[in-house]
Amino acid sequence: MVIKDAKFITSNTRADLCPQTDLPEYAFIGRSNVGKSSLINMLTNRLKLAKTSSFPGKTQLINHFLINENWYLVDLPGYGWAKVSKESREAWRKMILYYLKNRQNLACVFVLIDSRLPPQKPDLDFMELLGTMGVPFVIIFTKTDKQSGTKTDMNIALYMKTLKETWEELPMYMKSSSTSKEGREEILQFISDVNQRYQEERQG
Repeated sequence: MVIKDAKFITSNTRADLCPQTDLPEYAFIGRSNVGKSSLINMLTNRLKLAKTSSFPGKTQLINHFLINENWYLVDLPGYGWAKVSKESREAWRKMILYYLKNRQNLACVFVLIDSRLPPQKPDLDFMELLGTMGVPFVIIFTKTDKQSGTKTDMNIALYMKTLKETWEELPMYMKSSSTSKEGREEILQFISDVNQRYQEERQG
């Protein structure tokens, strides 16, 4: 997939105020500081499409970007915030849950996980929630350039082993680096394939 056009459309806190469209959309979410904004900018080849920050919890709204006029990329607030109030965490949690439950054109959620870390409870809990809700998702292990490939593969294997304890079928995963652009073509090809199936189902 070649991304010819990527533009910001809207930010809000309610799924019912998101763009009213039949176009498929793909949501990106992960723990704070997982490299979500950098990954979005890498995928779209836009340096500042999504705002990056060293301060966790920068994204506090549901941000919609229209890509190639035929699908939406959605930047969701992170989870597992440590430096915000309990009230803010609860408000963001409700906002994300409402979005996941009510967004009919949500084609897939990309759950971003720092490839350098062992399995973290917030990540496991969130994926369990998606599974319970029946929301399709794919794991993206980020920041692979920060360590050796062997270390990354070891951590991924540990994640899969941990997931196997509660999941009958393991979710699909990909590896990525915003610096080396590892995973860019694979992620975009996945989106392209899902878009095609989405259109076929609508027409059929």
